[in-house]
Amino acid sequence: MEPGGAAKAMSQMRRGVLEFCVLALLRDGPRYGVELVRELSSVDALVTSEGTIYPLLSRLRREQLIATVWQESPSGPPRRYCRLTEAGEKALAEFTAEWGRFRDGVEYFLTSNGGEQA
Repeated sequence: MEPGGAAKAMSQMRRGVLEFCVLALLRDGPRYGVELVRELSSVDALVTSEGTIYPLLSRLRREQLIATVWQESPSGPPRRYCRLTEAGEKALAEFTAEWGRFRDGVEYFLTSNGGEQA
């Protein structure tokens, strides 16, 4: 592995799971973009920006995993709130079912017992 390879791998993994983290946040109720950025960034490994989240939300909307609606804001311009669709709920459930197996498989090899050979 080349120097910085672990950082590159983490970036790719972050990109791969970010949409499911967004779907999981929306499972708890509608949110708007800046709110999602704030919540994701509260977890060190998922720090993100508006420049990342808005294209992701557009793609999720095109794929019909989320739906959006404009709502007036008590402090400023109207906000576009995102909510999970039935297809989004299904995609999140499928990912959640596979995530545990994936995480456990990686942990198996990263722990001292999993990497030992007979």
